[in-house]
Amino acid sequence: MKFSLLIFVLSISTALYAQEISSHYKIYDVKKQKTISIEDLVADMSAADVLFFGEDHNDSIGHYLEAEIFKKLSDKYPQKTALSLEMFHTDVQPQVDEYLAGLISEKNFIKEGRAWGNYKDYRPLVEYAKQNHLQVIAANAATRYSNAVTMGGLKVLEKFPKTSFNFLPPLPVDTAQGRYYEKFAETLGGHNMGSMQIYQTQNLWDATMAWSVNKFVKTNKGVKVMQLNGRFHSDEKLGTLAKLAKLNPKLKILNISSFSNESFAQPDWEKFKSLGDYIIITDPTVKKSY
Repeated sequence: MKFSLLIFVLSISTALYAQEISSHYKIYDVKKQKTISIEDLVADMSAADVLFFGEDHNDSIGHYLEAEIFKKLSDKYPQKTALSLEMFHTDVQPQVDEYLAGLISEKNFIKEGRAWGNYKDYRPLVEYAKQNHLQVIAANAATRYSNAVTMGGLKVLEKFPKTSFNFLPPLPVDTAQGRYYEKFAETLGGHNMGSMQIYQTQNLWDATMAWSVNKFVKTNKGVKVMQLNGRFHSDEKLGTLAKLAKLNPKLKILNISSFSNESFAQPDWEKFKSLGDYIIITDPTVKKSY
């Protein structure tokens, strides 16, 4: 009796918390031109294979939504949902798998998996995957490779031994031009990028994450993937998303661009509609996670 009462109280508390949080975000469906619920968004995944969630890394409400969407995806598509993370590198996939299987401690996982400093923001997703026996993809290129490219350009990858390509996409890595290049240059203050290797590093991250997701979907038919990354990697369907679409044109891909904005009370959705299939604006008054 006491146990049943505890479960009831916890359920009520969770529902109230979710209701409170819901006042701090708005989800806009660009195609339908209206605000929607998380459930509406998840329902759209019935005809899709991959959902990109482009985040601001320090957005507390965004992190809450990531976990909620992942949980609801799993509820709707049980054992047919996987998580892909920019926040872990391809060479620590064994550590990720070992932790999910309950074979190593969380302390070892965080240390040897080289978890990001704000891992607490992504922990709810990983723990949910662990509890529900869902797969997690460590998707990004290790820092040693990105540092090498920043110093010597993408050409330097040709010098790496074959064994390194267990963790890297096949060469050559395409360097995106056009709008993506322009956006990157604008982000760095509008300077002429020329042959600056930092842009080539950005393309390595994109290529590695796209390769990781594509490799997974090819061997896990019917499993829907939620790919989580900084929104620059997928806004306007550029970057990682564009590379994945090029690798596998048959994939149906949807993307979310999520960020806090001063226009939260009355968003100008028209202004943001080019960023994704769904725009999530979060309350800028809510404290950031770091």
